[in-house]
Amino acid sequence: MRLHARRYDVICISIGTLFFVGCGNQFDGVREPDTAQNVLEQAIENQVFIEGGTFILGDMGRPNGSPYVTLTAFSRPAVEVSIDSYSISRYETTWGEMKAYYEALDRTHLYEGDFIYKKYIKATDDPLSPNYYRKPARVPNYREAEGYCAWLAEQTGLLFALPTEAQWEYAARSRGKNVPYATNTGKEDNDTYLQRPKEYIDPSIPPSGNMLSHSSLIFERRPVGTYPPNTLGLYDLTGNVAEWTQDWFQEDFYEHAARDNPSGPLKPINSDKPEKTVRDWSGHGDHMGGGGTVFARAGAHIESAGNGFRCVVNSPEPIN
Repeated sequence: MRLHARRYDVICISIGTLFFVGCGNQFDGVREPDTAQNVLEQAIENQVFIEGGTFILGDMGRPNGSPYVTLTAFSRPAVEVSIDSYSISRYETTWGEMKAYYEALDRTHLYEGDFIYKKYIKATDDPLSPNYYRKPARVPNYREAEGYCAWLAEQTGLLFALPTEAQWEYAARSRGKNVPYATNTGKEDNDTYLQRPKEYIDPSIPPSGNMLSHSSLIFERRPVGTYPPNTLGLYDLTGNVAEWTQDWFQEDFYEHAARDNPSGPLKPINSDKPEKTVRDWSGHGDHMGGGGTVFARAGAHIESAGNGFRCVVNSPEPIN
């Protein structure tokens, strides 16, 4: 059964010096998801329609011909591909949304007793907490990201799924433009937040710049929608958290990619080390050698914790 989206009023939060930039339109659809029904409605409302087309997938290179990503060759050679229209969430999936999912499917108990993973399933209404419900979730493993999108599909009757690499990059680059960052300007203006000794990190510090890239060793992040979106209206495709895609990772994938709607191999390249492709490595702060650009790609074991994600809807027509 298809659910009907509705708009929500947004509450600006002020606690002491706490101030979230862009309170208003940037936080539309990111209310506290206290019920599964709210999550399902928000998931539909927050989808942005992306018209398909033909673009160059991969590291197109700087104007002088040098590649953006220099530490690996995983993003080369760039190839021309075509992609069908689809929709993608304007926000990364939040702690609050994941909490509703865990509770709806009775999955919380799988992690509650594990001191390592417990922090990856929490959600709180405290804006000063790293697990504040508006902040992007960092899930315990790949299965929970995939499972969340599958749950949305089952409950709504829409073709929700994790994005393919090609879908992710096409959206991040505003339908395939040669831009290195998925920001409002296509350039990097990194928030100075988190760039201080850990003991002095203060979540009430106002945001600056147009993205947040820092080490994954620090758990704190900004609420989704804090920074300006790219030109398609999508937030945090550069920075905040790295994001899972549905594709099995293959180092030389671009050499073998299909020219129409490319997706990864049908099975892991190494069955002893099954890896899915993770995009937006600036979410881990890995920005040396071009690793923070939209072109960077690498694999992560399916049991790896700490990555975020967003879902797409594979429909050639807008869903909202």
